[in-house]
Amino acid sequence: MPRPRSLTTQQIAAAALAVIDRDGLSALSMRTVAAELDRRTMALYRYVEDREELECLVVDLALGAVLDRAASEHVASDHVASDRADRPAAAVGPRARLLVLLELMREAVGAHPGVLPLAVRHHGGCPSALRWRERLLEALAEAGLDAPRRASALHALVSYVIGALELEHQAAAASAAPAGASVPETFPLLAAALTTRATTDPALAFADGARTVLDGLGLGLDR
Repeated sequence: MPRPRSLTTQQIAAAALAVIDRDGLSALSMRTVAAELDRRTMALYRYVEDREELECLVVDLALGAVLDRAASEHVASDHVASDRADRPAAAVGPRARLLVLLELMREAVGAHPGVLPLAVRHHGGCPSALRWRERLLEALAEAGLDAPRRASALHALVSYVIGALELEHQAAAASAAPAGASVPETFPLLAAALTTRATTDPALAFADGARTVLDGLGLGLDR
């Protein structure tokens, strides 16, 4: 009888991500991942200790490859064009890099919407998420923010990304009715704001919100 081939954590993560993409996060389990790999469930425990480690592997796979692009000057110059078209690539500063990092996180989660709850749950523990936060802090430090302000700014940026992505994916899963239609007439400004947001391209809405948050961080950020 041939000996079963060895697995890698990368293969296990890819199988888990395939289960989530196809059947939703609720379908993720050691059993379903094992079935995806045509293995017995207990065989996975040779490579993955528990469900938490499995989830972290999925987050690293979903976010890692896209976030690695943040180090690419080519990608940075592409994204920066949406913020300041007149800025040469050589002059890309911390504000522009922060926008790149925020938009790439949205892109990474957008490619695998089912991973969003895992990205939120493990944003402080998985290597790819830690790397993303470290790069945010590097840009904030270059912008001149001291340690206490960097900590506050990091919290604000991470909170914005989590909230914005959660709202975006909730809206995508909801009905096609305009968001402002269900708001009572006694809240006209809210109805107008929700309608405007619902008719705005999600990528543009996310970028506009990110710029607003960055503006609020103070004059230490270049424009």
